[in-house]
Parts: sequence; C-alpha cells; structure tokens
Amino acid sequence: MVFDVKKTAVIFKAFCDENRVRILQLLQDGEKCACMLLEEMNITQPTLSHHMKILCDSGIVKARKEGKWMHYSISQEGVEEARKYLDSLKNK
Repeated sequence: MVFDVKKTAVIFKAFCDENRVRILQLLQDGEKCACMLLEEMNITQPTLSHHMKILCDSGIVKARKEGKWMHYSISQEGVEEARKYLDSLKNK
C-alpha cells in the first residue's frame, strides 16, 4: 500500500506534542466543547486553538460549531488512517 508522505507526516505531527496527546485523551470519552477542554488543560484559548487546528488538519479530530463554541471529537476515519500506516510498517 502506498501512502501520501506529506499527509502521513501531518497525521503523525498531531501526536508529537504533550498537549495534543492530552487533548486526545480527554476526547476519548466523547465530544467535548472547547470550553470544557480549556477547563481541563492549563493553556490559553489561543494555544488551544493552535493545537486543535493541527489535530483537525491531521484528520484525527473533527470539529463542529454550535453557537459560539466549537465542539471536538475523535474521527474514527482519521484514527483508521493512522492505524493503516502503522500496520504497513510491520514485517511481512
């Protein structure tokens, strides 16, 4: 299976920061509003926005707007894409 190198790098960039890993852990229980993520994390709103952009650009997280707030959840399709790449690295 051939993977797009740039897209794959963007996916794995999402996992290369402690704050983003923590956000993913928080999202394991289901969709969370940005306000809830801010309460759980010790970061500013602009910093959260930066991390959420990277996570959403990777496809690992999806976002939806409700009123003035963004709601985030883990994208099963994005997780599957990352899993397929990791599986391709196994010795055959």
